[in-house]
Amino acid sequence: MSISVHNSAHKESSANGARGGEPLLSVHELRVAYGKAEVVHGASFEVRTGEFAVMLGRNGAGKSTILHAVSGLIPKLEGNVRFDGRDITGANPTEIVKSGLIQVLQGHRVFTTLSVEDNLLIGTYAYAPHGDRKALDRVYSLFPELVERRRQTAARLSGGQQQILAVAQGVIGKPRLLILDEPSAGLAPLVIDRILSVAASLCAEGLAILLVEQLVEKALRHAHWCYLVETGRIAGYGRATEMHDSELLKRVYLGGAGS
Repeated sequence: MSISVHNSAHKESSANGARGGEPLLSVHELRVAYGKAEVVHGASFEVRTGEFAVMLGRNGAGKSTILHAVSGLIPKLEGNVRFDGRDITGANPTEIVKSGLIQVLQGHRVFTTLSVEDNLLIGTYAYAPHGDRKALDRVYSLFPELVERRRQTAARLSGGQQQILAVAQGVIGKPRLLILDEPSAGLAPLVIDRILSVAASLCAEGLAILLVEQLVEKALRHAHWCYLVETGRIAGYGRATEMHDSELLKRVYLGGAGS
């Protein structure tokens, strides 16, 4: 088995080839603090093109904080973030989105007073300031449930539909890496399966996916690679197929200090 417990990014190739080539995203020794309290302690990890990576850990372990720091939404105390070979450690969120790294935030983050279609067009503004209507057809083919609601305001959508819209808004931005922060929160199983299935299909086409999730079984079913987060540290990593029944996974979720 290739499960490792030291805190560094893994460079070996996995059996399914998902670890081949140079990393698209490389995070090295990331530290983040809220005030004087350090909450992320030297996290290092990588995601490669066409790879579905998942980050697992208990609530409060620091997963979302790591993502927000990578996306430039909160400041970094120390560490280095490289994307597509370029140092984006000090870049602002707009610059990071334009580089092709897009994060879908947790909690159905859409513009509720705007129509579904206008929400989607906002997702194209990073590369097309006046909106890219040609990109709509592609997204509607991936998320056909949005087609008949395209003229409705997002406020009229259910929670699950709003989450699908949020993911679609990320996809239409033409990311090279799409980060999904707990898309399952509060949703029905069928909606969760729908979102993860589309993410997996996009990954098969070459898009890199980094998923933070609480639903371990569903996440590992789709992922190539897994990172385990425990109290602000990468506690271990390995192929998703091998992590599934590992003692390390059980320890992170059932043992150790609370987070």
